[in-house]
Amino acid sequence: MAISLRRRGPSKFEQAADGSMTLIEHVRELRNRLFWASLGIIAGLIVGFIVSNQVFHLLSVPYCDLPSSWITDGAGVRKCSFLTLAPTDQLVLRLKIALWVGLIVGAPIWLYQLWAFIAPGLHRHERKWAYVFVAIAAPLFAGGAILAYFVIGHSLAFIMTSGVIGSPTQLEVTSYIGFVTNMILIFGAAFEFPLILLMLNFTGVVTARRLLGWWRVVVFLSFAFAAIATPDPGPFGMTLLAACMSLLYFIAVGVAALNDKRKGRGQEIYAGLDDDEVSPLEEERVPVGVSDRIDGPTPVEAPEPVAKPLPLESRFDDMT
Repeated sequence: MAISLRRRGPSKFEQAADGSMTLIEHVRELRNRLFWASLGIIAGLIVGFIVSNQVFHLLSVPYCDLPSSWITDGAGVRKCSFLTLAPTDQLVLRLKIALWVGLIVGAPIWLYQLWAFIAPGLHRHERKWAYVFVAIAAPLFAGGAILAYFVIGHSLAFIMTSGVIGSPTQLEVTSYIGFVTNMILIFGAAFEFPLILLMLNFTGVVTARRLLGWWRVVVFLSFAFAAIATPDPGPFGMTLLAACMSLLYFIAVGVAALNDKRKGRGQEIYAGLDDDEVSPLEEERVPVGVSDRIDGPTPVEAPEPVAKPLPLESRFDDMT
């Protein structure tokens, strides 16, 4: 007996795409997607709880590189030490680190569930560009996080030694980890700014020429944002972040220019038209000295008349 492997009926993705799913079915689909996304985050949380100590040591490297963070305990051993203000601070901090790691480790699962719920409402070309933008957003955020870690390592010494009480010996652990994670989020989000400009260009909101006309404002806002976001009052961290944001901006303008050239934007015949609007036919230019007058039709001679056949009665008369 042969077993048929063909799927019976359309899938849920196809039903959501063609609008055949009811409201209750959409709610059930959302519930199932949230359930599997939660399972992915919980699995990542377990992994994060296991490796939380290694992640904590990695985040504490900028602080432990400072000589003032090392103290000598009762046994005469020097070690990097933090302050804790409550008995539950260490456990809560470990759970926070595990949650951050869980969101990163479980990102492929919960992002896929989110995408599977949203994608049926998009067109085919919109889904294609969404794949491209998501693929670009991940390395951009990672680049911002690495830059933040680098800036913290070079600016923490200046921050801690420029206060009114001099160089402290210990920092409160939850405040320090919160400071580092906030810096990573701020720098990672700042690196997504050029991606937003590309999305505006690919959707036809702005052209590359208009984006390039904003370069003075963008550079000024980049330095202003860097001055507020970076903890280092000195010029190092601010200049580094603003320079990276400005460089990414000009790269985004270059990609937008290539996209405008591919779609024919900026040409006179396409001015004022949307991407899905039909353009008028371009008139053919006639060379100088050549008349565009259409000659009249050539007369056709009438054919010679053909003799009509005799009626049947006349034929019988001739035979007789």
